[in-house]
Amino acid sequence: MSVQPTTTTPVWQRFWNWLPTTIDRRVVGMAWATLVVQIGIVGTGGLVRLTGSGLGCPTWPQCTPGSFVNTPEMGIHGVIEFGNRLLTFVLVAVAILMFLFVVRMRRERGDLFWLSLAIGLYVPLQAIIGGITVLTNLNPYVVGLHYFASVLLVALSAVLVARVYATPGPRVAAVPRWYALTTHVTSAFVLLTVVVGILVTGSGPHAGDHGAARNGLNAEFMQHVHSWPAYITFALTIVLVAGALRTPPALRLRLWTGLLLAVELLQIAVGLWQANTGLPIGLVNIHMVLAVVLVAAMTAVEMNITARARVVERTPVG
Repeated sequence: MSVQPTTTTPVWQRFWNWLPTTIDRRVVGMAWATLVVQIGIVGTGGLVRLTGSGLGCPTWPQCTPGSFVNTPEMGIHGVIEFGNRLLTFVLVAVAILMFLFVVRMRRERGDLFWLSLAIGLYVPLQAIIGGITVLTNLNPYVVGLHYFASVLLVALSAVLVARVYATPGPRVAAVPRWYALTTHVTSAFVLLTVVVGILVTGSGPHAGDHGAARNGLNAEFMQHVHSWPAYITFALTIVLVAGALRTPPALRLRLWTGLLLAVELLQIAVGLWQANTGLPIGLVNIHMVLAVVLVAAMTAVEMNITARARVVERTPVG
């Protein structure tokens, strides 16, 4: 009696079959994870700078000449800096999983495919910029570029989250022109506020290392300059919140403009508190994280002023 040979599905084929072909909980969860880790790395990066650990690993890509890991002689600063470098691998892992979770739906959801690919390629570029900050002894403009690269990654991640929930297909304006224009102007002032904030930080006392240079701008004056676009952003946001009350509920603009306003109120409170208490590192770090949360919230508002053409509800605003 002969035994019939058995066939087994190759592991790679089983893995491929396991990957999603439609938006499911795995895709939604990984999109949110992408946004969370991009915001989180800003907090840990801020901790590196604010504790003076920016040169805890004095070179890059190695931590110290001859070693890719920190050594006991480097102390707590080496631990903090090396720990932040390790988190890059978490970002890479999340980016790879996000890409894999949408790769089988690349024809139907090309938007998710290209967004996840862009984020995945951007993460190592961000790590390279971080390395350049070390190699330039924490040049304040390079450090600022490193932070701004995270701002862009957070914005891309917020777009990814919004698109995961969106109905695929052509999109059209779902709000009146004045509301869309106000949204775009508000986004411009959010961007301006963040950029000026980066310059403020580059002029302040938290250089990342006691020997690092500052950008030479007057820190006290720059704090006032920073507040101007911030308050304009706040005023424009109030207009957006009021206008959102008359938008179709399906757009969820009431939710996202409300979140935007809440973040701004908290950001303003923390900004005033830190400015009047000598810039304690805890408050400065919270302020840095809130800045990218603000960008994410503003991105969510931008993403929800359009809708799938056939489902747009023609409800006037104003």
